[in-house]
Amino acid sequence: MTDVPDDDRAPPSEQPSSDRPTDPSSDRPTDPASPDGGPVAAPPDDRTGAETAVDPDESRSSTPVAVGAALGLGVLGPVIALVGGFGIFALDAAVGGLPTAVTLGLTLVVGQYVAFGGLALGYLRWRGFDWPGVSSYLGISRPRLVDLGLVVGGWVVIVVTLFVVSTIVSLLGAETASNQSAEVAMQNPALIPLFIVAMFLVVGPSEEILYRGVVQGRLRESLPAVPSILVASGIFAFIHVMALTGGVSGRLTTVAILFFPSLVFGAVYEYTENLVVPALLHGLHNAVIFTLLYVSLVYGDELRSLGEAVAIPLS
Repeated sequence: MTDVPDDDRAPPSEQPSSDRPTDPSSDRPTDPASPDGGPVAAPPDDRTGAETAVDPDESRSSTPVAVGAALGLGVLGPVIALVGGFGIFALDAAVGGLPTAVTLGLTLVVGQYVAFGGLALGYLRWRGFDWPGVSSYLGISRPRLVDLGLVVGGWVVIVVTLFVVSTIVSLLGAETASNQSAEVAMQNPALIPLFIVAMFLVVGPSEEILYRGVVQGRLRESLPAVPSILVASGIFAFIHVMALTGGVSGRLTTVAILFFPSLVFGAVYEYTENLVVPALLHGLHNAVIFTLLYVSLVYGDELRSLGEAVAIPLS
């Protein structure tokens, strides 16, 4: 793990504990970067008052620490995934070739659960949060019916936004990059159902716990909602450059496109204060893409034939 600034860590004497005092502010981690060692701005379960919860001078002094920690964590996750990928590659070479499904499973476990989820949980534990404190900081609870409605509504917003953005990119003639996972899926259509399940159980939760729960949550301790969402979304979109193939311009264009779904993930998290909701939305968004890919690969000929048959009466 890269060095996160020391003043980002709560001193042991003021670490959160499971025996929470009656004062609602006393169970928050302290920020040694502030002049009086007072509490940092409210974590995700009380983010609505973050703008007024901290003295202005204290907020300014802790903002560089928050941004530095968020950036460091956002970049460190993919680096851990990359190192783990080299290990899987070495194992594959050592045994003379692993089955594709096994390689995919190991990649998901190491590149998602360990690199993203493990890093996020490890960082919060390093700051001194006990497990109930971790759950409270991230905002993990069973989604309500209205939350599920927000998942569907958020997905519709993403689809419409991506349609508009993709149309503009196409009119400008800009090239885009391909996703490595999509390329693997196209070469192995039988694995696509596994990809679809993994979007909900692995990718959505793992990436959201790091980039919304910890990166955006850490920024939210010192910044208002809008800049926190913007910075976290920018970090999240940029790190995808490592998962893309193609030229530099194509990768940057695709990163710019990915910024918009990330904004929706961040806004939904800010509004619901429940990490499960953006995790479900993230999983749904990716799962729909893989589902459409599967249908086009497996039933492409049948769909084209059906389209031609339907088009005859209309002409």
